[in-house]
This record gives sequence, C-alpha cells and structure tokens, in this order.
Amino acid sequence: MLHIGECAIFINFAPQKAQRETKKQMAKFSEQQKLYRRIGKQFGRATLGYSMFEDGDRILVALSGGKDSLTLLQLMAERSRIFKPRISVVAAHVTMTNIPYKADIGYLKEFCTSQGIELHILESGFDASTDTRKSPCFLCSWNRRKALFTLAQEIGCNKIALGHNMDDFIETMLMNMTFQGAFSAMAPVMKMEKFPITIIRPLCLVNESDVEAYAKESAFPPQTKNCPYENDSNRKAMKELLAHLETLNPEARYNLWGSMSNIQAGLLPPKIEKKQ
Repeated sequence: MLHIGECAIFINFAPQKAQRETKKQMAKFSEQQKLYRRIGKQFGRATLGYSMFEDGDRILVALSGGKDSLTLLQLMAERSRIFKPRISVVAAHVTMTNIPYKADIGYLKEFCTSQGIELHILESGFDASTDTRKSPCFLCSWNRRKALFTLAQEIGCNKIALGHNMDDFIETMLMNMTFQGAFSAMAPVMKMEKFPITIIRPLCLVNESDVEAYAKESAFPPQTKNCPYENDSNRKAMKELLAHLETLNPEARYNLWGSMSNIQAGLLPPKIEKKQ
C-alpha cells in the first residue's frame, strides 16, 4: 500500500510481474521455437474451432515435401501424442511421373522417421491432351488427390489433412470471384460425396509468411525440381494482388478472411433468373 497525502492507493503488481515473467520465458526461446508456438496456436484454434478431430480418427497427411506439408506433419505428429481426442497419423507422398516436380524422397523418409510417422510413397500421372478443358494444374491436383483417396481407404483412414494456409484460402476466393463469378473458396472441413473421406485443412488460420519463416529457421530443403506450370497459374497473380491489398490496408487479409463468414445477403444483388 502506497500513501500519497491523505489517500491510500492499493496497487496490484501481480499482472505486471506475470507479464515480465512471460517476456523472460519468451526470450529463452529461439526464433524457430517462437514461430512454431505461433503457428501451433493458430493450428489449435482451427482444429478446435472447426471440430477437425474426433476420437478414433486415422488421418492421412498429404506430404508434398513443401514447407506447408512438412510443418503440418510436425504439428499433426505432436497432436497424435495427446490423449483426447485420440487420433493416429500416417503420411503419403505422391510422385507425378509426367511432371518434373520433385521432392527429396530420402529427406521425407528421414523426417517422417524423426516424427514417428509411417510414410507411403505413391506414383500417379496424367495425359493433359485427353482433357484440354482443364488446366494441367487441375489435372495434376485431381490425380494426386485420387491417389490419396484410394490409399486412405486401403489403410483405413477416414480423414485426409492438406496443408493449405490462410493465403491459399484467400487467393482461391479471389480467383473464383475473378474467373468464375462465384463467391467461394475452400472449406476447412469437407466431407467428400463420392468417397467415405473427410478433408481437413488445419493450417487455414496460419499466415504463409510464418510458415516460410519457420521453414527457413528449420532448414527445410527446397523442392529439387519445381512445377513447370507454377509461374503460369493465376494463383501467382492473386498472391501479388493480396500483397498489394495489404499495402492499402495491413488488415486486408483478416478482413478478406472474415468476409467469407460475414455474408450480408440483403446488401447483395439477387440473381436474375434467365427467361425460358
């Protein structure tokens, strides 16, 4: 108690002390640990907020070898060691035989072993000339996804975890609005209609910049060969657009994310039905 003149003032120093202790503890963490904790917090928010895990889930993690999938696998491996709800995790890497996009398979095997995760290596491919209506990116994605669905059913997995981050969601929304005239993106949790599989995206609340920084601090190796179509895709343009929007408003990404669950239908034009 401090006395000032005739007044007695009680000051609670406990919150300030707790803050100082927290800062001291954080100072002990490396930059890599700080990034992992920040990413892990958003991972936890997403998996809990969107009810991604249920007791008894057997989850197949799609491991492309990129920064997002490696980070996701590490988080999923750690989560599998928590008792409730109890989940088990396996990983799969799909190699496309007709596209020179390639990861270091040896590194992926070592990484999975270090995390205590079983890894399956698959091969798939496609002939772009058989369907000129679809882009090579779509055909590649669909064939990789199909291989994962097949494996998941063979080994008893009921869910597949994909490494899409928040930037991927927003860029997809911008692409769909620009090129398809539809206000849509991706669902954090999506039950497939033709397969007894549920897709989950646990990194949906994580900024790509945090994953990039964590990958650098963790010395994740780059892909040995990049996709030849990646610079031609509209996604690169949307990534640049998102970066530009953030120069106009630093909170742009969070506003764009929030807009997907804040649809004010009364302030939108209704669809005009075509006359027969």
